[in-house]
Amino acid sequence: MTPNISASSGAQLKAGVHKPKALERGARIAVFAPASPGSEAKVAAGVGELRGLGFAAEMPEPGQPEGYFAASAGARRAEFVKLLNDACVDALVGSRGGYGSNYLLDASLASALDEPKAVIGFSDLTSLQIFLWQQRRWVTFYGPMAGAGLDAGADAPGGYDEKSLRASISETDRGWNTSLRGEVLVGGEAEGRLLGGAMTIVEATFGTPWELDTRGAILILEDRGMKPYQVDRVLMHFKQAGKLDCVAGIVLGDFPDCEPPVAGSPTVRDVCSRILGRLGVPIVFGAPVGHTTRPMLTLPLGVNARLRAQGDGTLEILEAAVTR
Repeated sequence: MTPNISASSGAQLKAGVHKPKALERGARIAVFAPASPGSEAKVAAGVGELRGLGFAAEMPEPGQPEGYFAASAGARRAEFVKLLNDACVDALVGSRGGYGSNYLLDASLASALDEPKAVIGFSDLTSLQIFLWQQRRWVTFYGPMAGAGLDAGADAPGGYDEKSLRASISETDRGWNTSLRGEVLVGGEAEGRLLGGAMTIVEATFGTPWELDTRGAILILEDRGMKPYQVDRVLMHFKQAGKLDCVAGIVLGDFPDCEPPVAGSPTVRDVCSRILGRLGVPIVFGAPVGHTTRPMLTLPLGVNARLRAQGDGTLEILEAAVTR
């Protein structure tokens, strides 16, 4: 079995966790596009929502799209580094996902970054979030983006869960609980560090210097638009790569648009139950994380959490994800 360890994980396990500063009313949030271009109307709606939440937010500078990318790799990387190092910017939120965040990653990126800032997003931004965790031990936030979640509004279908967003990015004194609104595949309780994201993007880190170390993790895995056999293939890769050997628990998403191609054939739930159920760790399926048609939860990646797999499932964040 391949050891569940990346090239940098030994050093990272010894390093401290770095949390961004809490976002207070008036904090400036920059919208950035590390992957595909977003709908201007949706991004504008998301910017309006951020303003309604009390933050200062502006439309991003228009880029020059290049194929299915929002801009050239160099331009997208330069924007990311500039915003992270800009003293006038308090946090970054993605415009949307799509594809292309992996083009920003290489050995020199980690050294180009200064103090941690809140980086909020999901889907393709999983690449950046894992990189920032493995290379710098930054806490980031798996949650809504300007043109994917924020645009639809708070607590609305296709929108975002306001309570978990505010708790994640603003609560400095304690942790909090959130219902996972799913179903239990394997019951039990476990503690671990909350990590993961879009499962195909997590998988894409395998073999890179920033490969996600899943040991002791409460692992978030979600995605969309996959056939059950494709989910099966990804989970088997996780298993054969040793990435499931030492996980503490698993939170699975809704997996929208993942219906079986043939009526009566196995569903994504069936696949997850068959492959993951044998691990003997607590598992909750169907949480509104990442790709979901329900109000999307915001979950801080890199903090300690407790998963209670009973009822609808509960996730207790055991520490504040941000500092004063």
